[in-house]
Amino acid sequence: MSTINTETLGEIISAYKHDFDRVHREEIYKWKAVKCFQDNWDEKAADFPLMLDQALGKANNLLASINFYPKGMICDIAKHDPEAVRAMFTALFDEFQPVLERMENFIENAERLRLKYGGGSWKSHYQTTYSVGIYLFFRYPEKYFIYKYRKFKDFALKIGFTDVPKKGRIEGFQHYFEMCNEILNIVMKDKDLLSLSKNRLSADDYPDENFHILTDDIVYYGSRSINNTDECVWWPSEEEYVPGIDKERWKQLLFDKTIFTYDSITILKRMLDIGGEATCTQLSQEYGKTKNFYNIGSSRLARRVWKATGCNLLLRNNENSRYWPILYVGKRADKDTSGSYIWRLRSELKAALEEIYSNTGTETEENCIIEHEPYTKEYFLSEVYFPEEGYDPLVALLKYKKNIILQGPPGVGKTFAAKRLAYSIMGKKDESKIKLIQFHQNYSYEDFIMGYKPDESGFTLQTGIFYQFCKIAENSPDNDFFIIIDEINRGNLSKIFGELLMMIEKDYRGEKITMAYNGLVFSVPENLYIIGTMNTADRSLAMIDYALRRRFSFYDMSPSLDNEQFRSYIQSLDNEALNDLIELVKELNQEIANDDSLGEGFCIGYSYFCNQEIFTEEWLSGIIEFELIPMLNEYWFDDKTKAQNWAAKLRGILND
Repeated sequence: MSTINTETLGEIISAYKHDFDRVHREEIYKWKAVKCFQDNWDEKAADFPLMLDQALGKANNLLASINFYPKGMICDIAKHDPEAVRAMFTALFDEFQPVLERMENFIENAERLRLKYGGGSWKSHYQTTYSVGIYLFFRYPEKYFIYKYRKFKDFALKIGFTDVPKKGRIEGFQHYFEMCNEILNIVMKDKDLLSLSKNRLSADDYPDENFHILTDDIVYYGSRSINNTDECVWWPSEEEYVPGIDKERWKQLLFDKTIFTYDSITILKRMLDIGGEATCTQLSQEYGKTKNFYNIGSSRLARRVWKATGCNLLLRNNENSRYWPILYVGKRADKDTSGSYIWRLRSELKAALEEIYSNTGTETEENCIIEHEPYTKEYFLSEVYFPEEGYDPLVALLKYKKNIILQGPPGVGKTFAAKRLAYSIMGKKDESKIKLIQFHQNYSYEDFIMGYKPDESGFTLQTGIFYQFCKIAENSPDNDFFIIIDEINRGNLSKIFGELLMMIEKDYRGEKITMAYNGLVFSVPENLYIIGTMNTADRSLAMIDYALRRRFSFYDMSPSLDNEQFRSYIQSLDNEALNDLIELVKELNQEIANDDSLGEGFCIGYSYFCNQEIFTEEWLSGIIEFELIPMLNEYWFDDKTKAQNWAAKLRGILND
């Protein structure tokens, strides 16, 4: 039998009692939901669908949340076949039969009835181990608890309970009860806690004389991350944690460029300029760059500060909360604030920044903002989830061939990578030397090279973006220039390039050709590089023609879900459901790759999961419901069963 750390459990219970008033306001609905079920449940009711709806009437988010509707589905099916659903609940509540067998039978029957009656309106039956466990909890609250795998695993980790099976194993239901019963034994000895719980209950609440709901509520409270604490309180408090770095030490560190890189200074300077506190979303909206730039950049800076100083570290299991408190205190943003989580500069760090930069915003000589932000191979690899061993060959290929196409499935960041590849070759972020365009079916030679276009006096010969950019590059031969063509295979390529199709080849760079429209000589300069992107999962496109294929090298970009930088980003969000989804997408990609009608070019990339500063279920649910599932429906339009099975697996990530 697994043992628990009673000291840690005692600390959680003490915190629960200290936070009791808030917890009571937020969680009392559970006691009311059980009372509602107990008052209304009648297995023999003449109108079973109405009775079921009334019995579950106060379940609220226990049986309905974003894209998870077990109550709605089971009540709807009961209207179609009340006797079948009545029989399902009768069998589920038969305590003389093994509980896991009863739950599995209930879930199987729910799917059978969904296919029979609700196949057109219900995408899933939503009757999971969790939701079926809620029905049992409502019926026998003196015996059961509210089982949810992630709650179980997170709390078990904190108190040292080791009997936690892998996700998806129905045996976890019983192991959870074993842990809760051990906790219940401790709870029953705390007379103050029992008194608090009894005194909060009214006639509208289930009396919970066995304190099962109280015990489960403590588990729920203890399993939650610090990001769910009171929105009005900045965390961590000085009583809980201070790094121990004073203003003078911060000033010294700020001049150490091995710790405070250009990006680090940029982040903190922008945080100071915006008032000392902001969400990553607000910083992104105000100053540009992605939310992930501020999120990951801050965490990496905090790690470097810790390694350099050996300062105090917040000792938590949550990796994402371990380092950033060196720089900030934080709290969850309210509904009127853009973003999810607010960071505030620590007072000592803010004072140091103010002395260095002053209120005028003038930079010191050592940390002045240069004309163009530097950008190196290391920056590229930190921003683009790209294999380090592939970078040098890719750069060499582009410099040799002059023209490359980055091709890959959706979500691998082809355009994002193309722009940053150009930055890294230039060694700086100089937007004046990059042109980004997108081809489409109506894009023409006249748009790209030159042609007659109407104006107020009739028609005038006008040059296009490629012609103009070639001239700019030709006049600055010591600099590299890059034209990035997004969705390059969506245009009629031979028509768009015209006579320049040959001139873009490396062997013809710099050679003169007479243009058809104006009769002037023209050349494609050697210092101009063309980077195209192509989505390999676009069924609507014909294969790129051979004439262009000869002139470009093709570089395959993979989903990179095992990339070290991507794994570090995912770990920074510190969420079990997100980790599980990434693992499931890897399995999905394997099936897609093995599908003869699809293949590796249709696999799912990492960009669907990027640029998130803090995990929310709404964000993850949106990815699943509105990005991944519609894509799979398109992939397997001729195999609805496969698409539906994978949709159920993906939805199951948030509803265990």
